Amino acid sequence: MAKKSSIEKNNRRKAMTKNAAPKRARLKAIIADKSKPVEERFAATLKLAEMPRNSSAVRIRNRCEITGRARAVYRKHKLSRIALRDLGSKGLVPGLIKSSW
Repeated sequence: MAKKSSIEKNNRRKAMTKNAAPKRARLKAIIADKSKPVEERFAATLKLAEMPRNSSAVRIRNRCEITGRARAVYRKHKLSRIALRDLGSKGLVPGLIKSSW
């Protein structure tokens, strides 16, 4: 089980990213638009740099929904390999057959 603080920090990052996404997209569009004046694009770059780091989507960590484990997480199921194996053994994941011999 991951530390509660790590899980909560990641949840805060998700919320902050969701709130800041429209503003970040607007600023990035201004920066990428080559028809705009250089001064305006530079000002947009500075505004983007002033935003909190945790409002960026790349800072969100994929974590297991059950255990909070950050490594070996399958994106499709949002579960770690350990949790997926455990649920597969119990027959709780549709379409997953866990072989054992």
